[in-house]
Amino acid sequence: MGTEAGQWFTSGDGHRWHFDAGSLALDFAYTGPMDGTPAQETIDSPTDLAGWLDERFPEVDGTATDRDLVDALTLRAVIARSAIAISRGLRPAEDDVDVINLFAATPDIPPALAGGRRQAGRAHARVSQTLSVMAREVVELFSADRADRIRQCSADDCQLIFYDESRSNNRRWCSMQRCGNRAKVRAHRARLR
Repeated sequence: MGTEAGQWFTSGDGHRWHFDAGSLALDFAYTGPMDGTPAQETIDSPTDLAGWLDERFPEVDGTATDRDLVDALTLRAVIARSAIAISRGLRPAEDDVDVINLFAATPDIPPALAGGRRQAGRAHARVSQTLSVMAREVVELFSADRADRIRQCSADDCQLIFYDESRSNNRRWCSMQRCGNRAKVRAHRARLR
């Protein structure tokens, strides 16, 4: 996979900040509006989808079809709804689980060791393979032994959801640039009073 993690958001007051959801699949969910969050629609066309995937999957060929867009937006909506449910201590809807499992069951991008003279299989990954990669990640992240790491930001005025990938399992904020910093400033001001 590529190195691009997270994305930039602009809050209502014009402040720009970086949000890394801790998971490629959750980052993908935030390419569109998600339950009152500052995310805006960034994938309006097959070209937008291809661009987003190309930044994260060097194996893709940079093209997407209208059908790929429909599939991607379907998976994105299911990931978003399921993440919201899990962050609230609920189970994802059975229909959503079925959709995730369907995408996860399709072939993903096979690993390849660089340096050989022959290339086995396809030279470029298809969009369906990237969707499978993200669905498989969701299966792992939303499993019973890891679902407690799917959290909503602790700030009262923030609803962003993330996967806590910290070793200590104590991430509280969507971003230290935004909510974490504001909480520290509030705590400091309270101590000064």
